[in-house]
Order: sequence, then C-alpha cells, then structure tokens
Amino acid sequence: MTLSFPQYYHQFRCIASRCPDSCCQGWAVDVDDVAADHYRSLPGELGDRLRQVLRDDGNGAYLEIENGRCPMWRQDGLCRIQAALGHDALCYVCRTFPRLRHDYGDFVELGLELSCPEAARLILTTPWEMVCTEVPGGEEADYEQDIMEILLHSRREALALIADPTLSIPELLAVLLLYAHEVQAQLDGAEALPFSVSQALRDAHSYATGGSLTALLAFFKELEILNPLWLERLSAAPCHCEPVRTVAWQSVLATPWTDTYRPLIRYFLMRYWLQAVSDYDLVSRVKLTVAACLVIHALGGDLIQTAQAFSKEIENDPDNVEAILDGAYTAPALTDVNLLSLLLP
Repeated sequence: MTLSFPQYYHQFRCIASRCPDSCCQGWAVDVDDVAADHYRSLPGELGDRLRQVLRDDGNGAYLEIENGRCPMWRQDGLCRIQAALGHDALCYVCRTFPRLRHDYGDFVELGLELSCPEAARLILTTPWEMVCTEVPGGEEADYEQDIMEILLHSRREALALIADPTLSIPELLAVLLLYAHEVQAQLDGAEALPFSVSQALRDAHSYATGGSLTALLAFFKELEILNPLWLERLSAAPCHCEPVRTVAWQSVLATPWTDTYRPLIRYFLMRYWLQAVSDYDLVSRVKLTVAACLVIHALGGDLIQTAQAFSKEIENDPDNVEAILDGAYTAPALTDVNLLSLLLP
C-alpha cells in the first residue's frame, strides 16, 4: 500500500500551553465508544470528574465544555487525562488531531488540519513536497478506477497551476474554478479536452460581470458559529464602499494577495480534490476553496491566524462544510459569476 504525506507532517509537535488557540477550547469534544466506556469505568477522583462531564446525546458521547473549554484542560494548558494515564488514554479525536487521514483502500494520504495554529504555521510556511512510501497492509481499492484516474491526473495539473508564478493569486483561483468545470465534464462522461490557461482567463474576465462580497460574507454568517468573535469579524469586514468598523485585528486597507496564498490553496486542493471520488462532484469542492480564500482575504489580519480561525469555524464543523457544498449550486453568493467577479473586478 502506498502511504503519502507532506514532508512537514512528522515535524508537527503540539505546543500545549504556548498554543494561541487551543483545540481544548471552544467546542465539545467527541468521545469514541471505547474511550467513553473506559472513562466511565475509571476509579478515583479522575473517574468521578469524567462521569460528571461526559454526556451522550444519542449520537455519541462527548465532553461538555465548561466556561468555553474542555473540563479536562488544566490551567497549564495540559490535559488531565493525558497527564494521569498517558497519550494512549486519550479519545480518538484528541489522540489524532490535527492529523488527517484519507484512506482510499489501496493508498492512503496523510496531512495536517489548518485549524490547529501550529499545523497552520507548518502548512503555510514550510516548503511543500509529498513523500511516498510503501507500507504493509491496505485493502482493495475503495473507488471507481477510471474516476480516480481522472481526479489524480487533474489534481497534478491543478498543483502545477499553483506553482505557476505568472498567475496572480486571483487569476489562479479563477483558472482553477474554470478548470474544475472542465474536469467535472470528464467525471460526467465527456471526452477530455485540452485546457488553455489563457483562454480560461479570457473566459473568466467575460463572466466577471458583477459580484457582491456582502452576499458572500452573509452566506458565511448564516452557518453555524463556534466563536462569537468569528461572527464579529465577518460583520466588520470591509465590503466595497460600505462603512468599515475599525477593530484591533482588521486593517481598513485592503489586504494584498501574497504568495502565501499558494500553500493555502494547495492545502484545500490536497484535502478535498480526491474526495470527489465519492460523489463525482468536484466543482463544489473547488468553489469551497475559492470562497474560503475570498473570505480569508476579506477578513485581513495575519494570514496564518485568519486561515486557522476559518478552518476551525468551517472545516471542523461537518454541517458547515456540507452547507457550502450544497450551496455551491443553490446560493447566489457561490455562483461562478459572483466568485469570478470578486476575483477579477
């Protein structure tokens, strides 16, 4: 079986009490059945405390947050469970976060989640190279071979576009969106046609007839909100000539599109592109990428911090991700015209 991962994957180390936005705060922690049974059976003070805070809503067990944080989070930023019982005693989510695993049967891709501040730093600042190795194990391919071949080939082409220095970031995102439509046609049974970047740019400019950043931000404000500060940031982002509220983390001046967006775009493509093998829907996932970059750009501030906050609010909430994928075909804010107009005004 082939195992692939970015070369920085094994560099990740939790920075614990030095973390500026701990994964132990802001959300209830899902607890797998094995860990939940273990926690309920523990003797002593730790077991009593776990039984007090462990809840079950019918869909599974979770640790209910207290004062905005996991009740097992100590003042020094460490976990009571890990300190008392070791790393292996953590529930699956806490044991693996922020590591990602995409298992396709005969090959596996590993990655890191952008929602962790330290992982975000590695993702956005470390030179990128995929490491591939053969490991024992694996199962039969859990996908249709011809669909996966299209997706693997097209993702290589998309990654090559990201590395093209002649494309500005807005042009790159516009080209990727139109390229996704070309690949989508192949997934739907059409013959593969040569893709012209220059023609795609001309087409993108012709489609860019008027966009609304207000509508895009309003769409994201209707999603589930984890941290009220996120809603405040969405509400305060400058929209064209609309009044701007000045807050500590937001510059009134437009944020430049820097090359740091290239690893950000690569992150989204590596995380979502091949997932289209499950439902043959690539366009919605590329729209998620484009919309994410537009929102992160609109919010401004430090790119790593803003991207991490976006990921924590959106990517770590399956309902929010699903709402964006569904909205790709129904929400006016996520139409090709609106997205392209915001990229190429």
